[in-house]
Amino acid sequence: MKIKANSARPQDLRAYLVEERQRLTVEIQSKDIRGREQAGYGNHIADDATEVFEQTKFLALRRGLEVRLSQVEDALRKMKDGGYGLCEICGEAIDPARLKALPSASLCYACQVRSEERKGSGWRKTR
Repeated sequence: MKIKANSARPQDLRAYLVEERQRLTVEIQSKDIRGREQAGYGNHIADDATEVFEQTKFLALRRGLEVRLSQVEDALRKMKDGGYGLCEICGEAIDPARLKALPSASLCYACQVRSEERKGSGWRKTR
């Protein structure tokens, strides 16, 4: 898996996103949980607990892949519609270096930082 696109040129970003969409689709399809749905029907409670833990971990990993795939598909749709590279919050252009590092970025750096600060504010302890 490549971490970033080869360059910030639109054709390289698009190629990366198309490749990433394909990779994620294959990986999600490989994470089929059929056959793992019988937790609680084992011979021992510890075996059942292990199976439930593994299934929960597996589903969380799959959900993360699905979220990433959605972000990639949104970026490809924006490329087609002409909105790619514009921040969803402030409407300013996203820095090309940020898009090269994270081609599916939907927020400029400043808005991303503010968004993360808002999300994290509920977790901070007050003194």
